[in-house]
Amino acid sequence: MVDSSVIERVEWLRWEINRHNYLYYVMDQPEVSDAEYDRLMRELQSLEGQHPELVTPQSPTQRVGAAPAEGFAEVEHPVPMLSLANAFDEQELQAWHRRATNLLQGATFDMVCELKIDGLAVALTYENGRFVRGATRGDGYRGEDVTHNLRTIRSIPLVLRGSVPGRFEARGEVFFPMSGFQRLNEERIAAGQAPFANPRNAAAGAVRQLDSRITAQRPLDIFIYGLGYSESPVPDNHWDTLQLLMSLGFKVNPHNALCHYLEKVEEYYKIWVERREEVDYGTDGMVVKINPFESHERLGYVGREPRWAVAYKFPATQAITRLLDIGINVGRTGSLNPYAILEPVNVGGVVVKQATLHNEDDIRRKGIRVGDWVVVERAGEVIPQVVGPVVGRRNGQEREFTMPASCPRCGGPIVRTEGEAMARCTNAACPAQLFELLKHFVSRGGMDIEGMGEKLCLALLEAGLVKDIADLYYISKEDLLKLERMAEKSASNIMNAIERSKTRSFARSLFALGILHIGSETAEILAHRFRSIDTLATATEEELTVIPSIGPKISHSIAAYFKVDSNLKIIEKLRRAGVCLEERAPVQKAELPLAELQFVVTGSLVNFSRSRIEARIKELGGAVGSSVSRKTDYLIAGEDPGSKLADAQRLGTRILSETEFLEMVGAQG
Repeated sequence: MVDSSVIERVEWLRWEINRHNYLYYVMDQPEVSDAEYDRLMRELQSLEGQHPELVTPQSPTQRVGAAPAEGFAEVEHPVPMLSLANAFDEQELQAWHRRATNLLQGATFDMVCELKIDGLAVALTYENGRFVRGATRGDGYRGEDVTHNLRTIRSIPLVLRGSVPGRFEARGEVFFPMSGFQRLNEERIAAGQAPFANPRNAAAGAVRQLDSRITAQRPLDIFIYGLGYSESPVPDNHWDTLQLLMSLGFKVNPHNALCHYLEKVEEYYKIWVERREEVDYGTDGMVVKINPFESHERLGYVGREPRWAVAYKFPATQAITRLLDIGINVGRTGSLNPYAILEPVNVGGVVVKQATLHNEDDIRRKGIRVGDWVVVERAGEVIPQVVGPVVGRRNGQEREFTMPASCPRCGGPIVRTEGEAMARCTNAACPAQLFELLKHFVSRGGMDIEGMGEKLCLALLEAGLVKDIADLYYISKEDLLKLERMAEKSASNIMNAIERSKTRSFARSLFALGILHIGSETAEILAHRFRSIDTLATATEEELTVIPSIGPKISHSIAAYFKVDSNLKIIEKLRRAGVCLEERAPVQKAELPLAELQFVVTGSLVNFSRSRIEARIKELGGAVGSSVSRKTDYLIAGEDPGSKLADAQRLGTRILSETEFLEMVGAQG
């Protein structure tokens, strides 16, 4: 007879895990970290293992994820997409290896190590080499048909490079690059929207958009990690199958490794524990797969998990420190954004002094108080976040947070509209709002004005040279030279960058205006629909609301913006300055200055980050490679260029310094 307290605990664990499955898989609103979810699942697995009579088909241990959300057609997976058992330390990995070896009667086997990507698992079906259907994992047996959305991901081939007769299914992980995730969250916060919790959440939200145009605006990527099934003959092992998939045009993670011994698997793990911050995607561990498919068949499955693979998790990048205070930033739309001021703590190799708290409701929901000891997490996060308080360490001196009644920057009144997460300063002349709006306007996602960083924005405001965003286009080089520590060359570069920004697309200009609730994706939709700022300005709320993905809140915000005289005056000043405020005919790639040219970038640069110069090359029609080959036209070499410089010298590739590249592209650079 099982003790009633055990039965109650099992029932509560099932309820709690199912709740978190729903929040994560259906609502895309996770409440706990992966480490906490894993702890709950392991406790339930342990109790069911001790009391197998309590196991039911409805238990979370017997299935994966949650049911498909409404709004998509349901897809039944011919071969279930099941999940993996976890190993959290070297001893658990060795125990998995011993079990597999014993079941294979002492046979030795190679293993494939793959970084475990923080994304959304999908199944891609191809018929005679053509992509015909894409589906989410869903509950492992049935998923959602998201073919139209997956077609927008450029790393998913629509037609394969090789000849593959019949039907087969490739499986992969769609992910949101960390750099793109950070930009998206900055845009959402600036637009008064709640930020995504992590890149995986953002990827899931993008793939499950009912409007595929929104998906297309997000920089999603994918790594293919295996086959679901194939009507055509395939290799007899996983490693060779990955090589086949690569040859067909699929993107396979270049960091995968074939290991002949368990010691090599452990070496791979230790290397990537140290290097995981180097890649532009979230990874919380590695997947170890036994290589021969014949071993897969012999080992089979236990419950929801294959015996021939295991997820070896990295240590959680969490730390505990004291919350000294809660500060307030005032955003460009007047939003009051709370943030944690922490006693400095090392989290995953980075000293963290501040962390995001999102909004007042987030603080209330987590039960955070000023003076608490709190858990801070960086696992998969670009910006550290406070997970929650350590309640057991309270001493009674902690105090609850209350949002100020007046703006901390200008003293203006604070209002929180019913149904909105953010409280806002209602003073349109608030200097903090203009500062944040100016930073937003010149940012990479906005007008992308090189050299216009936070310090220069502040200096222009303090000098009285900029009283609204349009004033940027009316300052002179002489004005800039009056600023402290402004050199002749820097002033010239900034003036050139301001002039170049006039050619940005209408969608970019519209986003840069900083209209409440208008992110870059919505700006693209509006620009495509209305074609010019004048047409958009006369649109009614009713006309706006009929557009897919434009709801009443966004419609009201747009209509309200164009009713304000000061906003109309700014638009007119931008028009006179020559800023693009209407859709223009697209430039053909062949007409761009770097068309047909192949570049490789190496070393540390002065004026650009690596990603920024590569993006600029692509904007000007060029292509960017990762290694020097005979097809490479130019190598751009900064300091400490490494082996790529030697490769370029050996092949006779033209080598450019950063300055020479800027001279090459001239006014286009």
